[in-house]
Order: sequence, then structure tokens, then C-alpha cells
Amino acid sequence: MFKRIRLWLMIGITIITILVAILIPKYQSVVRETKERVLKDNLFEIRRVIDLYTKDKQQPPHSLQDLVEAGYFRQLPIDPMTNSNSSWNPVIETMVVSPGRTDRGITDLHSGSNSISSNGTAYSTW
Repeated sequence: MFKRIRLWLMIGITIITILVAILIPKYQSVVRETKERVLKDNLFEIRRVIDLYTKDKQQPPHSLQDLVEAGYFRQLPIDPMTNSNSSWNPVIETMVVSPGRTDRGITDLHSGSNSISSNGTAYSTW
């Protein structure tokens, strides 16, 4: 009787172990895809706000904190790859803000993560 119970228990544990071994990589893949989607959305929104700020103020922001102080964000979005809102890498360039007038400031930004995405590119190049 105990041998039969042990056999069924072993079969049950084996089935559960196989299912867990199959599901863990799938779970990790879903988490990664979700983080990548959030990164794309956050980059899109911050870039949109940089453009809006530049248009409204007739100058590019000099820091990402300028976007918060001007009321465009309550706080900067988090980079899901670094889990921080202070790891963004802003691109600072001189740009034309109106005819005959240039100013230096943030024109773009990238993730602060050097990890490689599911498509083989570094997140820092997105």
C-alpha cells in the first residue's frame, strides 16, 4: 500500500517538475517582452515631451529634471531595464529652436542599460 502511494507521489512530483521546467523559461520570456514594451513606451513618451517642451519654451531642456519642474511629468518614467528613473542617457546637442537661433540641450535619450534585447541590439541604442 505504501509502495503504491510512494509511486503515485513520485509520478506527481515528476509531472510537476517537468511542468515547472517548461514554464519558467516562458515566464522569463514574457517578463522580458513586457519590460521591452514598457521601455519602448517610456522612450516614446519622454521623446514626445522633449519635443513639446522645446516647442513650448523655445529651447531644449538642459536636464531631464527640467521636464518635471515644468510640469510635463510628476516624476520621470522609470527605465525598466535598470529599474531606475535616474539612469537615462540623454543626448545633448545644439539644435535650431527658431530661424536664426540655436541652443544646446537634450534632443534625445536612451536607456542606461547595456544589456542586449531580444532582437540582439543593446537597449542603450534604442
